[in-house]
Amino acid sequence: MALVHIVLFKFKSSLSSDVIKAACARMLALKESCIHPTSQEPYILESSGGKDNSPEGLQDGLSHGFVVKFASERDRDYYVKEDPVHQTFVKSLDGLIEKVTVVDYEQGNF
Repeated sequence: MALVHIVLFKFKSSLSSDVIKAACARMLALKESCIHPTSQEPYILESSGGKDNSPEGLQDGLSHGFVVKFASERDRDYYVKEDPVHQTFVKSLDGLIEKVTVVDYEQGNF
């Protein structure tokens, strides 16, 4: 069963739109640049993201959202805890993010 990893960012208000767009582009590029240690192939099944445009007003300051899909919990765990490309990306966000929220779920598992 696929595992969905949702990441929500609130960027610091002092950042230019170019800096934010570059960070978002780096996040989306992880789909191709994160390589599985065994298969030596990209292992992120799907990745999408964008700027919030909800009219509900329930964002609590979160401005950008990303959805990343993995084939398994094991792949997600490698991504979060070990993948050197992802770790470098996370470090690249130092000084850019005011708040981050992450929610993961296995599709259909309630």
